[in-house]
Amino acid sequence: MEEFDRLVEVVATLRSPEGCPWDREQDHASLRHYLLEEVYEVLEAADIGADEKLCGELGDVLLMVVMYTQIAAEQDGFNISDVIARITDKLIYRHPHVFGDVEVADSDEVVDNWEQLKQHEADTGPRQSALDGIPRSLPALQQAQELQEKAARVGFDWDSIEGPWRKLFEEIEELQEAADNGAEEAVTHELGDLLIAVVNLARFLDVYAEDALRAGNRRFEQRFRQVEQQAAAMGRELSEMTLEELDELWEQAKTSQKR
Repeated sequence: MEEFDRLVEVVATLRSPEGCPWDREQDHASLRHYLLEEVYEVLEAADIGADEKLCGELGDVLLMVVMYTQIAAEQDGFNISDVIARITDKLIYRHPHVFGDVEVADSDEVVDNWEQLKQHEADTGPRQSALDGIPRSLPALQQAQELQEKAARVGFDWDSIEGPWRKLFEEIEELQEAADNGAEEAVTHELGDLLIAVVNLARFLDVYAEDALRAGNRRFEQRFRQVEQQAAAMGRELSEMTLEELDELWEQAKTSQKR
């Protein structure tokens, strides 16, 4: 805890009248962008397996936690000890199979118990819906998956993976029909339904749609950059090449990436 206490002291100094003008100007609203950015940088470092970078990025997230807490403490709100005590108590409360006498058969039962216990916590308030508690600021794919997982826990789900497959193709047909009719609003509506169907299928395949898309984005970026490099080695500009030539370079990049 010595290093953690040192970090808390450093942040308090930065926020003091003798500290840093930028740090003194921050509030909970202004830090929101930085917190989100730091979280995504943690995910990126974890995705590529860069331990040294991950260590640094986790430190940046921890800094945001301490900054938020310091601002609250200055306003006679909570302090860092309150934050630590709250999460420690929450972990013990939500793990009665470890710190109590509850028995669970597997991780699925752990999740079920976790959700039931959350509904009785004072800081969450009474739940009006099985879908309560999902942050609206989540990335859309992740939000869609969590909505469907919560709905599934109360029985609103397909009996087998055949249902999500059928729904996927149904939504593709409805999107194509809307596009053929030139109905812009309907296209947006049907595209949203199609994305939800894809996420639901991902859930049945035990895949996190957000992670799958993030990995797909990385593959696309890597392949496209390789296509750029190949074209440059040929002394060509991408904008001057035919679709057939670009497709050939793309397939070469895919083959290289698989190797």
